[in-house]
Amino acid sequence: MPRRMTVTGAGLRTPRAAAIAGIAFSILLMAALVLLRLAVPDNPLERGEWLGTESVRVHLALNLVPFAGIAFLWFIGVLRSRLGDLEDRFFATVFLGSGLLFLALLFVAAALSGAVVLVYEAEHEALTQSVTFTLARALAYSIMAIYATKVVGVFMITTSTIAIKTGIAARWIAYLGYVLAAFLLFGRELTAWSFSVFPVWVLLMSSYILFDNLGRSSRVTATDGQ
Repeated sequence: MPRRMTVTGAGLRTPRAAAIAGIAFSILLMAALVLLRLAVPDNPLERGEWLGTESVRVHLALNLVPFAGIAFLWFIGVLRSRLGDLEDRFFATVFLGSGLLFLALLFVAAALSGAVVLVYEAEHEALTQSVTFTLARALAYSIMAIYATKVVGVFMITTSTIAIKTGIAARWIAYLGYVLAAFLLFGRELTAWSFSVFPVWVLLMSSYILFDNLGRSSRVTATDGQ
């Protein structure tokens, strides 16, 4: 009996850890996106007037990105641990690969933006008048608006498929993931806030996993107490 209770408790704690990591990632990334969108113009070819007035807000947003990435990496690892023997090799490869590629693209775009802010503090007049500034801004914009967005769409599709096959989340959340992923993959005119659907969807899925796990845990406790 003690052995059974130990295994059950470990199985219940695993999805809870994944849910907490997913919620932390969603909140941190959403906060960074909101700060950046409020501070930086949508046009990647603008001349950098925001650097003189919004650098503090941009600094804060960029400092949140590494912590969001760590939480996302934890979310992926714990979720894969939860799947265990149910993990399909094909979907597992695409799931892990797209997740890691998204992290790499996110960090590169953040590093480029951070470099622009640092150089501006030292050579503000020369930077905004140089082609290097325009190139860095356009590159960071392209990485997030095109490549990271498409990779996130693939991640959402594979995660939704895994959720349906294994039952780790409600089917309606998985179907919503398909719809949002199609929007990110094939939407021609994405708005400045389009990328935010990803952390919102992860927050939704993580919250469901957390509350479902808490409900199961309370039922197990009640059963053991009888």
